[in-house]
Amino acid sequence: MPTGRGWAAAGVAGALLLLWVGFGEVELLATALFLLLGLAGGTAFVRLGSPRLEATRRLYPAQAHEGDQVTVEVDLLAGRSARHLLVEDTVHGLGTARFAAAATTAGQRLQARYEVYCRHRGIYPVGPAEVSVTDPLTLAERRSPAGGADRLIVYPAVETLAGFPAVRGLDPAVQATHPTFAPQGGEDFFTLREYQTGDDLRKVHWPSSAKRDDLMIKQLEVPWQARALVLFDPRAPRYPSPEAFEHAVRGAASVVTHLYRGGFSPELWAGERAPGLRSDSRFSQAMEMLASIQPATHLDLRAVVSRLRRQGVGGGALVVVTGPPDEGVLAAYRLLAQDFARTIVLVAAEPSGQALLGLQRAGAVTIAAAPGALWAPAWRTAMELSWSTASLG
Repeated sequence: MPTGRGWAAAGVAGALLLLWVGFGEVELLATALFLLLGLAGGTAFVRLGSPRLEATRRLYPAQAHEGDQVTVEVDLLAGRSARHLLVEDTVHGLGTARFAAAATTAGQRLQARYEVYCRHRGIYPVGPAEVSVTDPLTLAERRSPAGGADRLIVYPAVETLAGFPAVRGLDPAVQATHPTFAPQGGEDFFTLREYQTGDDLRKVHWPSSAKRDDLMIKQLEVPWQARALVLFDPRAPRYPSPEAFEHAVRGAASVVTHLYRGGFSPELWAGERAPGLRSDSRFSQAMEMLASIQPATHLDLRAVVSRLRRQGVGGGALVVVTGPPDEGVLAAYRLLAQDFARTIVLVAAEPSGQALLGLQRAGAVTIAAAPGALWAPAWRTAMELSWSTASLG
């Protein structure tokens, strides 16, 4: 199709033809025909020289957080010769990278690289790449997609936390700083299920697979004290500003990351719960949910927590992340805390208020940090105090 320059040339040619009709000057007719022939020739050129490119894309690092730089590499394989190529690869919502190649030959490999600054958490579609070819006068161009699309998942920024909640070890009467469990092993055998794409082949139960003539995976159950539930309160009225909501999201992401690295198997509830997750998928599932979560305008926290409890929850640690607590948070705490060894409440607000005192009297460990402050110091202090309390008790 014509480019901006091509449409301008067509408009000028039309005007010259009108002038020729009015004045009869041959030069006007010749110039108009020249412009029209140039446009027609450019259109034929791009149709005959349409590129055939195969594109693949690599993004690294694989896990990106707010403020990180992500490098994107685009590999192109030319299926035929072409000239005057322009390649555009768009990270929707973050920007577009453009690359030009004077000429390509059949079988030639091209590589382009660009960097993306991850300004804000989110899930951003990448591509597909778009290849355009133009004629030498840039009067016409032809665009075509190349390759598929990818996703850039930008996790919330996380802080490095220190200290873990006191949970029960092998002896229920003894507190432990870490659960006796590692995400890569040490789980209890629970049942068998059919193989799914992405499962660890080391967990294949070969005798059952041979008997059923189908791959069967050993489904392992996470020990009780290693389970953790991070309950994020997404209700918009609980956060006085967008900054407060983002501060709470970063706090939840920091806790999920910290618990996972410490040997827990954290599961996130943030307005919805994905059933049937394997323990080795819970971390990535939780972080992806936090990357895309938005405030909820209509949500009855007490009702949904009641349904959540009926589905079956419980374990070593419960972490509630919210704004200034209200009756809904207190009710959720009363419902869920009885199923966990320790409950921690993160509040994205100043460390004051009667609601915080109510949670503390009920036995919750409260951690408050206003937007702009760091979660890590308050978390460390709270963990040290909770351990002192646990040791004395």
